[in-house]
Amino acid sequence: MAERGHAGFPLDPRSPIDTVSLTVASTDYGTLDLASARRWGYGWDPAASRAQRPAGRRMTDAEYPDYLTCRTQSEQQLMRGIDVKRDWLYAGTREIEIAEVVKRDPDLREAWDEWGDCMADRGFTRYSDPVAAYTDAAWHRGNDGNTRHTQRERDTAVADVTCKRRLHTTEVWHTTRAREQAIDITRHRARYTAGLKALQTYRATITEVLRELG
Repeated sequence: MAERGHAGFPLDPRSPIDTVSLTVASTDYGTLDLASARRWGYGWDPAASRAQRPAGRRMTDAEYPDYLTCRTQSEQQLMRGIDVKRDWLYAGTREIEIAEVVKRDPDLREAWDEWGDCMADRGFTRYSDPVAAYTDAAWHRGNDGNTRHTQRERDTAVADVTCKRRLHTTEVWHTTRAREQAIDITRHRARYTAGLKALQTYRATITEVLRELG
C-alpha cells in the first residue's frame, strides 16, 4: 500500500462501508451454553462483539481499490506451492456433502424429532432442528449478526439448550457426524492427505513471513 502512495495504511483496516454480516450458529450444533442463552438468547454480549471489529481506522474510498489489489497479491504469495482448487478447498467441499448425509441419518432424524417435540411441549415453535431455531428470522439479526435479545428469544434459547441436555441431542448429532467424517476420510484418504500437506505448506509460509517481519 505504501508503494501505491498510501503511507501509514493500518494493518487491520475497516472497510469504507459496513457490510451486511450473515451469521450461522455459533457451534455446529446450535447454541449450547445455558447461561448465555438466559442472558443473550441466540445472540451475544454487544460489548464482546465490538472487540471483534478491526482495530484500524476506516480506509478511504481512494485506498480501497488498491487494498483489494494488494490483498490479492498477498494471498497469492501466502498460497504459493498450493493447488487451491484441488487440495486447499477439498476438505471444506467434502464437509458440505457430509453434512447432507448426516441430515438424512435416521437416528439423528429421530433425535431432532424428539428435540422438536420437547420444544413444542414447552410452548415454543417446533423447529426442524436446533440450527433452524438459532437462525429464525424472528430474532431480527442486525448487520453485525447479533439479535435483539427479546424475552421470547431468550426463553426459546433456554428451552432449546434444556431439551438438548435432557435428550442428549448434541451427543447423537456429534457421534453421527464423527462417524460419517471417518468414513469419508477412509474413502478419500489420498485427497485428504494432499489437503493436509497444503495446510502444512501454508503454515510454513506464514511462519517464514512472520520471521522476516520480526
